[in-house]
Amino acid sequence: MKKRGTVGFYIFLVVFVFLVMFPFIWVFLTSIKPVNEIFSSFKWFTSNPTLSSYEAALTNRPLLRYMLNSYVVSMLTTVLSLTFAAFTAYAVTRLPIKGKGLILGLVLAASMFPQIAIISPMFNLVTNLGLRNSYLGLIIPYITISLPLAIWILSTFFKKIPYELEESAKLDGASPFQTFRKIILPLATPGIFTTGILVFIAAWNEYLFALTINSDDQWRTVPVGISMYQSEFSIPWGDISAATVIVTIPIVVLVLIFQRRIVSGLTSGSVKE
Repeated sequence: MKKRGTVGFYIFLVVFVFLVMFPFIWVFLTSIKPVNEIFSSFKWFTSNPTLSSYEAALTNRPLLRYMLNSYVVSMLTTVLSLTFAAFTAYAVTRLPIKGKGLILGLVLAASMFPQIAIISPMFNLVTNLGLRNSYLGLIIPYITISLPLAIWILSTFFKKIPYELEESAKLDGASPFQTFRKIILPLATPGIFTTGILVFIAAWNEYLFALTINSDDQWRTVPVGISMYQSEFSIPWGDISAATVIVTIPIVVLVLIFQRRIVSGLTSGSVKE
């Protein structure tokens, strides 16, 4: 019975992984098909694989420029969000401040607002500041939508750190900032790392603000840039599939490289003292 259960588990695992990976597998197989086969048949594999769609994806549109824009915006958003979130989370979880629960509740409520609800005032703000078609014009709204989530997640990790360590540092004459820098941050590194990965991926995949604020082609990010591959009369699915594979690979590699840290951060925040 135990052997049957093990075999059944692995069958379920294989089916589950296949279902999860199916969209990416289908996109990859489409990207290596000749253009005439994409619309003429629904075969999984092609007998004449080609990289012409990848060449077209890189030459018909400035895909590398889109990727650079997404990388710069996502990285700066991640660094700034983590910086602000770390100080805020430390203040509301470790310092004697009244109304901590209310503050965290308001932060959580802010993260629930849909992007479409704030796109109009955010667009007016960025326009009045003269920041349209710039990196900073996207970083401001990206921080707005990522900061509440980052604060909430980091607060969970900071609460798990024993207060005795902080009290010991205070007895040794450490200031609150020194305690934060030398005690809290090193112990919360897995949580900070995990939060950073989540914020980076969210900024990389964001579409609505990028479409609205940066209308100049050289300032577009990856999601908007790929959507611009289609023309008035046709949709080049081969080019779109190839571009999707190209821009997905860096994220997949990033997650695979740091998967242990991500898992460590997620599990450490859920351990009950």
